[in-house]
Amino acid sequence: MGFALSSLVVHTGRTAVLCSVCLEEKVPRWRKGEGLGWLSAEYRLLPGSTPQRQSRELMKLSGRTQEIQRLIGRSLRAVIDMERLGERTLLIDCDVIQADAGTRTASITGAWLALEQACRSLVQQGVLEQSPLVDQVAAVSVGLVNGEALLDLDYSEDSRAEVDLNVVQAGDGRLLEIQGTAEGAPFSRSQLNDLLDLAEPGLTSLMQAQHGALNEHSSFT
Repeated sequence: MGFALSSLVVHTGRTAVLCSVCLEEKVPRWRKGEGLGWLSAEYRLLPGSTPQRQSRELMKLSGRTQEIQRLIGRSLRAVIDMERLGERTLLIDCDVIQADAGTRTASITGAWLALEQACRSLVQQGVLEQSPLVDQVAAVSVGLVNGEALLDLDYSEDSRAEVDLNVVQAGDGRLLEIQGTAEGAPFSRSQLNDLLDLAEPGLTSLMQAQHGALNEHSSFT
């Protein structure tokens, strides 16, 4: 994307999400005069991203869409130094090209990578003195299907899951968010711990892949 600060397509299995970053030289009205920046995220399913065409959300966003884009924004703001950013807004767009479950976790993982590249570009251009990103972020889904703990569920697994968990983690190992739902029956603390243990190596692999992509490509735009 020639006009975005950074853009890329992240693939997790058959799920694919286009992540892009733009910059505005202003902040929301309630933020003005504080010398601090802001980050906002938008998320959409493109019409042809699912077997049955998704209608475009124009005037009113679904509850699911609002929830996911807030999750993306929260996850990324947690690792941004808003003072370094100054009174500017980073705008993250996550557009799902193909959905096979795990779109929110793929969006977070890809958005961080695009954001890292965008911040590097802003420093190189002299817009920022130093990158406002202070840590890494990745996210993964885990779940229980027929009593078995699975990592990075696809649609066929996700639709049958008794427990569905999304885990967002910073590069230093601290957790940013855990979203968990019992779809069928309650789950135990022990099962929760097992799912978190399963998520950890998956998150490590994703973060290694992020670094690998940064080392391989000097620009994603």
